[in-house]
Amino acid sequence: MSRRGLAAVASVLDQAASSATNILVLVLAARLSSASAFADFSMVYVAFSVLLGLNMAYVGQSLVLEKGEGLAGACRSAAGFTAAASAAAGVLLAAVGLMLPGATGRAFLALGLVLPLVLLQDGLRYCFSALRAPERALAADALRLVCVVAALALQPEGASAGRLVLAWGLSALPALGLGLWLLRPYVRGSRTDLRPYLRRGHLGQRFVVEFAVGNGSSQLAVLGLGVFATPLAVGALRGATTLFGPLNVLFNSANAFGPPVLGRLGGRRATVRATAALGLVLAAVGAGWATALYLLPDRLGRELLGDTWASASALLPATGAQYAVMGLGTCALLTLRVLAPKATLSLQVVFSLLSVGLLLGGYAVWGVAGAAWALAAGSALKALAAWWRVARLSAAVPAPAEPAPTPAA
Repeated sequence: MSRRGLAAVASVLDQAASSATNILVLVLAARLSSASAFADFSMVYVAFSVLLGLNMAYVGQSLVLEKGEGLAGACRSAAGFTAAASAAAGVLLAAVGLMLPGATGRAFLALGLVLPLVLLQDGLRYCFSALRAPERALAADALRLVCVVAALALQPEGASAGRLVLAWGLSALPALGLGLWLLRPYVRGSRTDLRPYLRRGHLGQRFVVEFAVGNGSSQLAVLGLGVFATPLAVGALRGATTLFGPLNVLFNSANAFGPPVLGRLGGRRATVRATAALGLVLAAVGAGWATALYLLPDRLGRELLGDTWASASALLPATGAQYAVMGLGTCALLTLRVLAPKATLSLQVVFSLLSVGLLLGGYAVWGVAGAAWALAAGSALKALAAWWRVARLSAAVPAPAEPAPTPAA
């Protein structure tokens, strides 16, 4: 296998290790703690997930677009900014934890103490992506997965949320140390410059707005559906979406590690051809995964989702169609992210809000099945609009330079 193929495999495996870590943390915490303690842990983990997404958007997504001779300095600066920003956020969280009463306050205090460790460890993934060394990110994240499972497995049953948060956060130390050691040869001799992250117009500011709109609209959609629909309908949609978790791993890998690879293709047309082919592959994988789930025996389906399987399985055709077109849309947005990074914000805003309206309207007219097909329609429209913008961008030809005027005699 070529070096490029090995890098692609390492990128997917690294994203899989990161996703598995997040899933196992919640599973182990739920098994170890009481219902009230897990509720506190879940609140803390939601806060961490939001901060993780903001850091990914502001620092990570802009870093993977860097190239050229200043790449080492950009990686060193990104790590330095993540460390400083996460320390400041940790202080605020610790102060909030001191003000909140009881176990909830202690859990947020613990998150404030360990936040710089976990955010910096995750942020190194984007440094290795920009440096085209995903195998090093995989080594650190695999160690992180092993350490967090071992640390939580050693906790006693009935452990408090604060204790679980401390164990989860401190278990990032070995992976953080390994990641910094693996990064050191690339950034030795470069300077740390935090000023680009503080300037107005930094590219990460647009990506933060995209993240906020995308996540905010999805939460608004779920909230709205929870108001108008029955809990069974919400559970069915969530259950059907959960079954497509492996495809989320592929989509996240494309977004995180695709730009550096595409940047080496050396031309706009080559980039568009590569992402179009990748989009077709992801769409085919989504359709195949949906077919496999649809043909799954009910006995195995109930082992996956329990009583939710009966209602979720009926939505698999719609959810499968949604994920198939999401593969095409993801690659279109990835193309724009590489060729015209500022072109993605308007698409994200418009079509995220459109999906909310379609979801609620689909449920109002056709019930939960209508809501699922409405989400598929929203994803299809988003993919169509994104590829249309890619086509316009590809067709744009720079105007020839006008000849210089002949000087007068």
